[in-house]
Amino acid sequence: MTAIKHALQRDIFTPNDERLLSIVNVCKAGKKKKNCFLCATVTTERPVQVKVVKVKKSDKGDFYKRQIAWALRDLAVVDAKDAIKENPEFDLHFEKIYKWVASSTAEKNAFISCIWKLNQRYLRKKIDFVNVSSQLLEELPKVTEESVPSGENQSVTGGDEEAVDEYQELNAREEQDIEIMMEGCEYAISNAEAFAERLSRELQVLDGANIQSIMASEKQVNILMKLLDEALKEVDQIELKLSSYEEMLQSVKEQMDQISESNHLIHLSNTNNVKLLSEIEFLVNHMDLAKGHIKALQEGDLSSSRGIEACTNAADALLQCMNVALRPGHDMLLAVEQQQQRFSDLRENFARRLASHLNNVFVQQGHDQSSTLAQHSVELTLPNHHPFHRDLLRYAKLMEWLKSTDYRKYEGLTKNYMDYLSRLYEREIKDFFEVAKIKMTGTTKESKKFGLHGSSGKLTGSTSSLNKLSVQSSGNRRSQSSSLLDMGNMSASDLDVADRTKFDKIFEQVLSELEPLCLAEQDFISKFFKLQQHQSMPGTVTEAEDTDGGTLSRQHNAGTPLPVSSEKDMIRQMMIKIFRCIEPELNNLIALGDKIDSFNSLYMLVKMSHHVWTAQNVDPASFLSTTLGNVLVTVKRNFDKCISNQIRQMEEVKISKKSKVGILPFVAEFEEFAGLAESIFKNAERRGDLDKAYTKLIRGVFVNVEKVANESQKTPRDVVMMENFHHIFATLSRLKISCLEAEKKEAKQKYTDHLQSYVIYSLGQPLEKLNHFFEGVEARVAQGIREEEVSYQLAFNKQELRKVIKEYPGKEVKKGLDNLYKKVDKHLCEEENLLQVVWHSMQDEFIRQYKHFEGLIARCYPGSGVTMEFTIQDILDYCSSIAQSH
Repeated sequence: MTAIKHALQRDIFTPNDERLLSIVNVCKAGKKKKNCFLCATVTTERPVQVKVVKVKKSDKGDFYKRQIAWALRDLAVVDAKDAIKENPEFDLHFEKIYKWVASSTAEKNAFISCIWKLNQRYLRKKIDFVNVSSQLLEELPKVTEESVPSGENQSVTGGDEEAVDEYQELNAREEQDIEIMMEGCEYAISNAEAFAERLSRELQVLDGANIQSIMASEKQVNILMKLLDEALKEVDQIELKLSSYEEMLQSVKEQMDQISESNHLIHLSNTNNVKLLSEIEFLVNHMDLAKGHIKALQEGDLSSSRGIEACTNAADALLQCMNVALRPGHDMLLAVEQQQQRFSDLRENFARRLASHLNNVFVQQGHDQSSTLAQHSVELTLPNHHPFHRDLLRYAKLMEWLKSTDYRKYEGLTKNYMDYLSRLYEREIKDFFEVAKIKMTGTTKESKKFGLHGSSGKLTGSTSSLNKLSVQSSGNRRSQSSSLLDMGNMSASDLDVADRTKFDKIFEQVLSELEPLCLAEQDFISKFFKLQQHQSMPGTVTEAEDTDGGTLSRQHNAGTPLPVSSEKDMIRQMMIKIFRCIEPELNNLIALGDKIDSFNSLYMLVKMSHHVWTAQNVDPASFLSTTLGNVLVTVKRNFDKCISNQIRQMEEVKISKKSKVGILPFVAEFEEFAGLAESIFKNAERRGDLDKAYTKLIRGVFVNVEKVANESQKTPRDVVMMENFHHIFATLSRLKISCLEAEKKEAKQKYTDHLQSYVIYSLGQPLEKLNHFFEGVEARVAQGIREEEVSYQLAFNKQELRKVIKEYPGKEVKKGLDNLYKKVDKHLCEEENLLQVVWHSMQDEFIRQYKHFEGLIARCYPGSGVTMEFTIQDILDYCSSIAQSH
């Protein structure tokens, strides 16, 4: 038990500044035995607190843990069950009765006696001890402060403590005496019996001496005993005085305890008051709105700059008050609820007043702006909305406040703004496009001729009639057939460069006016409605296939609402609603330009591509970028349609059977198209579209030139091919189109091949009999006859050769060449001026044949002296004379 007491004192009570005075091993009565310890402890600090502590061994290890503690002053009764017989059971009456069974009666009695002493010492008999032997309580001495030494783990029970024999080491003097004694007896270790006997004799001598000394000092002993008796009497008197002092101080102790508890309550009250003051100051500082702000919200002038600023500051202050982070429990206070309700009412009333005022401003803007439309009706300019934007931007911070506090009213204002402005912009833009169409067509009467009526400027007629008119207008420009001459007033011959330049400038002016208008409105919407326009959000883009089989990005139709997934999308939706008329008006204008001249699609493709490229560099997903991109798809389709129409007209071309062909109309039209396109597409962004068109057109030209040449009856096929491919080669060489280098080489090759073919075909065999003769000679050589032996053949001897040569004198040769020149002149056209080229080629071919014949004569008839009756110089003179005479 002593070891357990030491362990409990060290592990449990010393860390809590307590001293363990008594311990008893117990278990609860009537239940399974779960042993624990009841400990009587006192604190080491004053005022001293006496406790009964229950200590239990932990289930997870061998250490002990403190389970529960009772203050001794709360103990009412100690019931020992039986004062006569030994019984280990006892009860302790605290707030309820605890029944215990001690491991032994002795431990129970020792623990009860300790409780009784602590009661006597600190509580003065406030505890009732029932069924406890009075003899046990009377025999126990009172507990004093000296009986509980500080700093030692020992019980207050004096007589019951077990004496613990402790080993004491020898001091230095004792060790020295033993060493001297052992040195005097050298045999002490070798002969222990002799050494022990000697020590016994010396001890007897010392005992005798001590007895004699005691007998001699009996008188001193008596005196000493007397002094001890007097000292004991003095001690008793001191104990009596200490007891009286202790009784006197007991009441003082109780008063000091009460004062201590009172001070603790006062400190707690002060702490609560400080915290309450802090909470009140927090609520007052953060939930109090100045009277000036309240007045501004209720009556502030929203028309003046000063009033707007005051309302803005008041709205920000109200928002701060409403968004203050309340601490736990604040929302349960009635004053806080009332203040929050007041803020809500202020917010609701001001939001309603602000929304009403801004709606009035939107309506007034529509009326004011309408009055300025008249001055722009004759000019190709759009009204400036900057003053209106500048005035509205004063409300930007209030719109941001409205967006964060009342999103429903914010959405309502957004819708109203879109409704009012869409109607205003629709009037302005339609009038603007009406002016543009009038300027394109020249006069109002001419605009009616192209399908315009009323102030809306819309095109009438079905799509089929529009396409038919476009085909006819382009056909008049490209075909000379009589079936299309009834539209001569629309032909390209009537539309000079000035007209196309005028159209180009008007179209550029339209785009240049629309672009800043859209950008300014989009920037205003972003600032006024506090929407971010530079988020990276996925766009809703569909794919539209163009006529080349590729894909072009095309946004959803402007009339189809898109799901708003971000503020950027919301800006786009607002722009689509406000400017819903831009795309159809642009498409109508493009259709009109295509009606006037299908070559206008080249101008529109270049201009539109440039503006789309510029808009996409600023913001690829903006309304302007997507709208112009959609219109660009239409322009690209018109351009592709123009190319397709030209190819179709090539395929449908018919030639006269009575007149020579010459340069085909579509070859000349390709030259016109290429020259115009090169001037328009110089440094353009969409050069690839033109290169694709070139490839399609040149293939169509090549195929249809050959088709017409095959069908030609009046003009030889080689002449048609030669003249037209020469013209194509000349055109490509002059324009230097890099993507058509291969076609240029091909055109040159075809021209050369057909020139040679025509020369050979037309020249034929001008010395027919001579040709037949030498063909026979070559046949004999081919059969294996040596060339020098051919003259021995009867049919090919020298006499036959001379006979044939005499039939072709110089006069006959010149006559044959003159007839040939006339024939060639009849076949060739004047505009291409290839007569001299062909005639020179024929001269070379004739000379080649002449040299061939001379070579055969020299090899087959050596030394015969036979020669032609005309020379090469004669041939040159004949050809030159014939060319000059014609």
